Amino acid sequence: MKATNNRSSEDYLEAILILSNEVEFVHRIDIARKLGVSQPAVQKAIKILIDGGYITCDGMHIYLTGKGREYAGAVYNRHCVIRSFLTLHGVDEKTADADACELEHVVSPATFDMMKAYVDSNK
Repeated sequence: MKATNNRSSEDYLEAILILSNEVEFVHRIDIARKLGVSQPAVQKAIKILIDGGYITCDGMHIYLTGKGREYAGAVYNRHCVIRSFLTLHGVDEKTADADACELEHVVSPATFDMMKAYVDSNK
C-alpha cells in the first residue's frame, strides 16, 4: 500500500498511530518529541496530512481518519515484520529497529512478502 511516496509523511502517520495507542489525545508536542523534530516541522506535516485526508485536527488534538489509520497501520506492520525478520537473522533489537525504520519505506512488495512469510513460518 503506497498512498503517499513521502517517507516523512509515513513517519508522521506511524508516530501518530503509536501515540494514539499510548495516550488518549495526540498533541503536536507529542509528535515532535517522538520524532525528534521541531514544532514548526510538525505543523507543516500536519497541514500536508490534513490535505491528504489522513488526519483531522480540532485545534489541539490530532486524529487519524479511517484512511490514515489504515495507511499508518500498513507502515507500522511493515516495520514490525522487517524488525522481526532481522532479529530472526541475528541482528540485535536496537539495530533491527533502526534498520526497520529505514527499510519500511523502500522495501519492494515482493521482498516484504518474502520477509513476512519467513517471519510467519518462524514464530
